[in-house]
Amino acid sequence: MRKIIAALNMTVDGICDHTAGIPDSAIHQHYTTLLGQGDAILYGRKTYELMEFWRTLLENPSEQKSMNDFAVAIDNIPKIVFSRTVKSVDWKSASIAKRDLKDEVVERKQQSGKDIFIGSRSLIIQLLKLNLIDEFQLCIHPLLEGKGLQFFEDINDRIIFNLVKTKTFQHGAIILYYQPKKE
Repeated sequence: MRKIIAALNMTVDGICDHTAGIPDSAIHQHYTTLLGQGDAILYGRKTYELMEFWRTLLENPSEQKSMNDFAVAIDNIPKIVFSRTVKSVDWKSASIAKRDLKDEVVERKQQSGKDIFIGSRSLIIQLLKLNLIDEFQLCIHPLLEGKGLQFFEDINDRIIFNLVKTKTFQHGAIILYYQPKKE
């Protein structure tokens, strides 16, 4: 059975806006490697539209190899977009979900293959409430943003996690690997 992994960047104060954080070559390399270990990544409309930025680096590479490598990795992994408003996508590795989030994830989880990543805050919150996330990989950047989109908004129930691993980056970011504790 595949694992459903929620992978997200956030600041110490819990802001998960894509403009927050301090990405560097080590962070980009980490996510490049991670994407190579998955069969798909699930996005909501807003995050999908933000991620389309990486397509520009395929045509006009940056001076940073790690960003170009990530652009190739994000281009290659299949992306499934959950949206009520977007009816089609033109990224060759993307498609619009044909089922609701719960049905899509339950079916994919039961199949054999590599892990499935969740890359949108809204989808992570929905799947957390449905008890369908097997692991969180939270990359905490060493800064207080002060304003922006809070990651764990709209959670009303207590959820306990087990810390299973950590990874520290030279500039101070840390990835915390959590698994929801089974009651």
